[in-house]
Amino acid sequence: MEPTASFSATLSMTRRAWLGLALAVAALPCLAFAGEAMPSWNDGASKTRIVRFVEDVTNPASRNFVPPAERIAVFDNDGTLWTEQPMYFQLAFVFDRVKALAPQHPEWKTTEPFKSVLEGNMAGVAASGDHGLLALVGATHGNTTPEEFSKIVSDWLATARHPRFNQPYTELTFAPMKELLAYLRANGFKTFIVSGGGIEFMRVFSERVYGVPPEQVVGSYVKMKYEVRDGKPVVVRSPEIDFIDDKGGKPVGIDRFIGRRPILAFGNSDGDFEMLEYTTSGPGPRLGLIVHHDDAEREYAYDRKSPVGALERGLDEAPKRGWAVVSMKDDWRKVYD
Repeated sequence: MEPTASFSATLSMTRRAWLGLALAVAALPCLAFAGEAMPSWNDGASKTRIVRFVEDVTNPASRNFVPPAERIAVFDNDGTLWTEQPMYFQLAFVFDRVKALAPQHPEWKTTEPFKSVLEGNMAGVAASGDHGLLALVGATHGNTTPEEFSKIVSDWLATARHPRFNQPYTELTFAPMKELLAYLRANGFKTFIVSGGGIEFMRVFSERVYGVPPEQVVGSYVKMKYEVRDGKPVVVRSPEIDFIDDKGGKPVGIDRFIGRRPILAFGNSDGDFEMLEYTTSGPGPRLGLIVHHDDAEREYAYDRKSPVGALERGLDEAPKRGWAVVSMKDDWRKVYD
């Protein structure tokens, strides 16, 4: 029997209704998550701006809709995802590693900057400048395979403690930022870490701590070479620095490793300025954000002239460039889990 015209029209309307209901139900988890997103953030301008941006670029009806493949978000690590005072955590690792290796290198007792490290003379270490720091990194990071280095870092993270909080360094990650990472991923973003820290160092904990897999970590790295050791093919890390992923190096690292210009970038210091500038100067919807460390009670308060994580140019130019400055004190209900 052929269906009547009215029956066909009713069937078509019913199908459209069911389709609309299915689409609405499919959207519910995302909408519910948006309503509960980032509970460690206070309701205010910063959280509102983030949520509105995400809702805008993920709404197919919006003129600012961004396809999932292009939803790239990049985050600095030191000072943005975890604490960086009183010194970068990887630098603390370097110092501890020098002390552990010192028995094998008696010459370090009279050679700077190793001598200053062994004596606890931070002024002497600082006086050695970038050249001295690179020497320390090369001596403590080179001549190992990635697997060997990963084991060294893992063992250190399991025992090292922050001098003020007496907690493992991986416990000093910012709860609001981890919630933001999860919120972005729940809305179709791919999240990357783009940091001046060592790429192999961060890859040890990035997935466990932040949910960011190793292949989505961009950082500084040493030169590497291929060898066959005892019949086994391995990659060996050299003591020589190959690439520094800081300042102008960050856009270079993004292009080299990611291959797309991000639409969202989050940093905390002038070392992130070029990454924010590169991200927000592209076409279409863009969002740049800066964590402002202004909470001495729960974490630290610093910006201009700080020897670690100095924020001056970014603080001055953020209003002109439309970047959001997130106050740790006012925008975050809590800092750590």
